[in-house]
Amino acid sequence: MQYKQSLGIFTKNEIMVLDTVILETEWVLRFAYNFDSTAVSEAFTKLFGLPNIHISNPDFVAQAIKWHSSGMDFADAFHLAQCKNINQFFTFDNKFINKSNGLSICQVLKP
Repeated sequence: MQYKQSLGIFTKNEIMVLDTVILETEWVLRFAYNFDSTAVSEAFTKLFGLPNIHISNPDFVAQAIKWHSSGMDFADAFHLAQCKNINQFFTFDNKFINKSNGLSICQVLKP
């Protein structure tokens, strides 16, 4: 039932997908539907390629999808992509620190 209702919305409207919705959607696809990083990246690429789908910053979303496809956690990639004009990002997540090394002018550091 929800699928048919959603399909109707997506086929008949211009849709703005907010950043928070992108993050929540990735989480749902990963945990509820067992999508791996490749499947999530492909789903987002297809969705955001539709002519009636709009996102606030296509450049950083595309970068986040690319980094996620390369093995970075999606939320980490999403946050780092938004930091293109920031020099430092602090986290206690060692995996994020290691995976982000050299990807951006923004250094991901432990406080």
